[in-house]
Amino acid sequence: MTILEERFSLAVRRISEIADCQETEEKFRPYFAENAGFLAVMAEEYAWIAAGKLKKASLEELVRHNEICFIDLIGKNYESSYANPTWATQRLGEEHGPLLCALCAELHSLPAFVYEQELESVTIRLELFLEIYGAFSCAWQEEQGAPDGRQLQEIYYWFASDYMETVMENSVAGTVDPDRDFAVRILEDSDLSDLRYLFYYGEYITEDQWKTAEHLNCLTEEEISRIADAFTEGYRRGFELAKKPLEEKRLVGIRYPLGFERVIRAAILNFRKMGLQPVISRAPSSFLAGRSVYKNGFFGASVNRQFDYDHEQDQALYLDRKFMNRKLECRRNAWERYREKAAQFAGPAVMECFGEPPFSPQNSAGRLTLSRAQQKLSVEYQNRSGAMTNEYIDPNGRSFTIIAFPLPQIGEAYPEIFDEIVKINTLDAYKYEAIQQRIIDALDGAAWVRIRGMGENRTDLKVMLHERKDPDRETNFENCVADVNIPAGEVFTSPRLTGTEGVLHVSRVYLNDLEYRDLEIVFRDGRVSKYSCANFADPKEGRKLLEENVLFHHTALPMGEFAIGTNTLAYVTAQKYGIQDKMPILIAEKMGPHFALGDTCYSHEEDRMTYNPDGKAIVARDNEVSALRHEDEKKAYFNCHTDITIPYDELGELTAVAADKTECVILREGRFVLEGTEELNLPFHRV
Repeated sequence: MTILEERFSLAVRRISEIADCQETEEKFRPYFAENAGFLAVMAEEYAWIAAGKLKKASLEELVRHNEICFIDLIGKNYESSYANPTWATQRLGEEHGPLLCALCAELHSLPAFVYEQELESVTIRLELFLEIYGAFSCAWQEEQGAPDGRQLQEIYYWFASDYMETVMENSVAGTVDPDRDFAVRILEDSDLSDLRYLFYYGEYITEDQWKTAEHLNCLTEEEISRIADAFTEGYRRGFELAKKPLEEKRLVGIRYPLGFERVIRAAILNFRKMGLQPVISRAPSSFLAGRSVYKNGFFGASVNRQFDYDHEQDQALYLDRKFMNRKLECRRNAWERYREKAAQFAGPAVMECFGEPPFSPQNSAGRLTLSRAQQKLSVEYQNRSGAMTNEYIDPNGRSFTIIAFPLPQIGEAYPEIFDEIVKINTLDAYKYEAIQQRIIDALDGAAWVRIRGMGENRTDLKVMLHERKDPDRETNFENCVADVNIPAGEVFTSPRLTGTEGVLHVSRVYLNDLEYRDLEIVFRDGRVSKYSCANFADPKEGRKLLEENVLFHHTALPMGEFAIGTNTLAYVTAQKYGIQDKMPILIAEKMGPHFALGDTCYSHEEDRMTYNPDGKAIVARDNEVSALRHEDEKKAYFNCHTDITIPYDELGELTAVAADKTECVILREGRFVLEGTEELNLPFHRV
């Protein structure tokens, strides 16, 4: 038996004794008993998989095992779970409730490590639980009642610090190491017609994953290839249009929702023909690795989105400057170990999903949140970590692609909606390229663009454009067809910040898996100066929600992008099926003009010349903020980019205004009126 196996065995044995122990203050006993019971189940699950029983199990057994891994987070069970900050605080007190709640949440990351048979990751969390339990037991025996919160935070701090080397190793390896092939083996070795394979991942499986896989199994090989080809050809074309040498790369990172394995398997075959091996890792489940509402990796169903939201900021337990520096040091050490593979990494190919009911989070009592000082540290870490990644994976040599498909939750018309989204994602890119060039030609004659809402939409914006020194060879707008950003249908630019001002308003928008109602943002010289939403009765709570999930703790963000979406078919499809609020931003941004907060679309690549298909150089790659990279890179980048779209039915006008005040109207009352763009209005006749 190895030392690690012995540690695991000892931890399991000690945990098995806790349910019957009376070694803590009475109010804490149910907490430790319940969590000890859960850990005993996880230990049994680990042994069951290690014995080779997973892939021999019946479907009924697999469903039962899947449920027991997540049972207390499911539905109403969460209301009385110690992973719920409100419940934990009510039962355990304001000092200990939030801290013990965070521990409970971290223990619920275990199914991921159990199914991947990551013994160290399992063992250290069992030991963390025992250390916390030991602190309460000692305090009780010494008649102190319970340890104070500072002592518990010290335990968390050293746990996070001591194992950060392992966490960063796994994070970097999960990005660039094809030998981490847990998901690839499931994809390539499983009989995908036998849907038991969905339960091999250790992710929560619901009807969404099951019915998605069933639907894809009903498609022909030709239909599957059509979807996979759109995905991989968009990736290849992204390199081609940017004049980046794909042939020098060997690795592609693939991210996808479970249920889409037939498409991903076909995509892997396409990528292998390009000379690219797949690298696939799990979306983080632990607060150490960066658990988030937004899933970044392969992922199943969210067991409970309120749980995800409640624990997004659990790093508040231990984040300080010393820890941040430790984390950066560990991350650099990991990148150094994988330097060679990082140089071969071509970038991510991302498949997203949509269709869940919009989620509007509740503010839970006892939810941990970052202090102002910690928010600044979090921003600093993201900036320095992003810059570090760019040292090892050169932005000038990488690209990406993103595509999205609906889940069965989107409604009874799911098969029809799925087929419509396939059409949207495979539109004739060359037809869109020609029409969009008409729009770009009109915009290139302008000094600024005026955008106004109609009806109850209060948008009134003036967006300044860059000056072109050589109009015959230069353009401000990129002609975006289906390459890195599928589907086709937008022209975009990095606006000049000075002089860009006004109000951006949308009645309802869905950003990074969160719904915002009556969202309003005020710009002064291209920077956010005010912001609000109507999600909560208290305006302060709405601003806090935006600070955390749209501004990402930055005091202000610039307008990094202004774009005009031209995919009217997507808009009409959303209207037809009543799914406007469920469309992902990837498609929604093509359904009207949109504005991004944060970095430009050319972040870290501003000095690399980019060209449109007509050969013109795109000169609007920079703004007054990103230009600061030459003086201080930390001031130039924010490592975020969030698109906010005004839908056509809220758009009164979009007009290009020349320096001499000559006006050219491109959109009026939600319809394209510029000569040569009339074909974009044809889908509206279907409504």
